[in-house]
Amino acid sequence: MRIRPGRASDYPRLRQLFLDARLASWTWLNGDQWRLEDFDAVVQDEQLWVAECGDVLAGFASVWVIDNFLHNLFVDPQWQGKGVGSLLLEQVQRSFKRSGTLKCLSRNENALRFYQHHGWKLEAQGASPDGDYWLMRYTQP
Repeated sequence: MRIRPGRASDYPRLRQLFLDARLASWTWLNGDQWRLEDFDAVVQDEQLWVAECGDVLAGFASVWVIDNFLHNLFVDPQWQGKGVGSLLLEQVQRSFKRSGTLKCLSRNENALRFYQHHGWKLEAQGASPDGDYWLMRYTQP
């Protein structure tokens, strides 16, 4: 497994991965309106990292670099629980200047535990169209 910068040729596979992962993980939301093209909009102008195992893309993370903000981290449901998310998150954390933030939906309890396991701290609560969320912060050791 290696983590590398994403490229335009990855988009067709990542579009499907993004849709599949949201449908599998965000079961409390109605995904009827989600489309493959949603991926393009959510990673626009962001630094994209992909997890690659041979010729398979197993996950991705995207970062709004100006703010050290982890915007997305998604792993293909078939690859979850195999360390892919941890490798992506470690790459993202190394890229932060001193600290970074993310927003995690409060109902996404698995993700909250995952981020806390990796040293992220709950900082504040907020609301979004998809539900309440936690603003979380990671500070370089």
